[in-house]
Amino acid sequence: MKIVFMGTPAFAVPSLQMLVEEGYNVVAVLTQPDRPQGRKKTLTPSPVKEAALSLGLPVLQPERLRRQEAIDELAAYEPELIVTAAYGQILPKAVLDLPARGCVNVHGSLLPKYRGGAPIQRSVINGETVTGVTLMYMAEGLDTGDMISRVEVSIEEDDTAGTLFGKLSLAGRDLLKAEMPRLLAGPVPATPQNDSEATYAPNLKREDERIDWNASSRDIYNRIRGLVPFSGVFTEWNGETFKVWAAANPSAASSSRNKESSAEPGTVLTVNEHGVEVKTGDGSLLLTSVQPAGKKAMSAADFARGGTMKPGTVLV
Repeated sequence: MKIVFMGTPAFAVPSLQMLVEEGYNVVAVLTQPDRPQGRKKTLTPSPVKEAALSLGLPVLQPERLRRQEAIDELAAYEPELIVTAAYGQILPKAVLDLPARGCVNVHGSLLPKYRGGAPIQRSVINGETVTGVTLMYMAEGLDTGDMISRVEVSIEEDDTAGTLFGKLSLAGRDLLKAEMPRLLAGPVPATPQNDSEATYAPNLKREDERIDWNASSRDIYNRIRGLVPFSGVFTEWNGETFKVWAAANPSAASSSRNKESSAEPGTVLTVNEHGVEVKTGDGSLLLTSVQPAGKKAMSAADFARGGTMKPGTVLV
């Protein structure tokens, strides 16, 4: 049976590799076009493209899958099953109708919660303790299709979006592997989603990365975790961007200090070998990895030794 795989980030790679390793007939791979990366804006292939080429698979990279020429190019491969995992484009009805066995999606949440493009990051930002992967038939709506099966995955307090991506990518691979024999045999019984329970995980924007020091220490900590290792979060110091890549878990006993401080949120309370302690809406948070404008990320202890930030400084 001819299978077309669609995916873009590293999350999708284990599922693609599994299909090939298990001997399934993957006839083509669709992924997003190469994008500029880094300061030099070098055109860089997606992780799925790199994996597909290493496996000797044809790669298609339509800018817009809705365009007729892209649909025609895909149709030429005569797919009987389409498998997607974080592809990054909504499939039009003309594509959904192509394969006789349908289109299935490996989605990084327990649907109907966290429909949308950033379910993993949003689940960490929102302080969830459990998430998972849902294997679903695709429909025209945004992650609205009937659910085939799903598996739960715990979110630990020290998980970041990056570590959770890794966990969920493997969970998705294993879930897809378990269901592939049924998917090839014919239509699989699936459960409609309860739309009244749906929540959404829209793609992240620049404003999602800004720290609100009036928030609780826990909320800020979760935001940092939810954007690492991708964009990180930022505040402003001396009118320039000051990025934060890690902080101490506020559940630790030391996080209770300075709750009585009268300083305004965002005020730097201490700068020492332990890091940079900043007043929050309900206490303080110890920043342990930072990146001043124009510099590389560094431990907050190394930053403190530079002596350029003093207690009393206000971050905004």
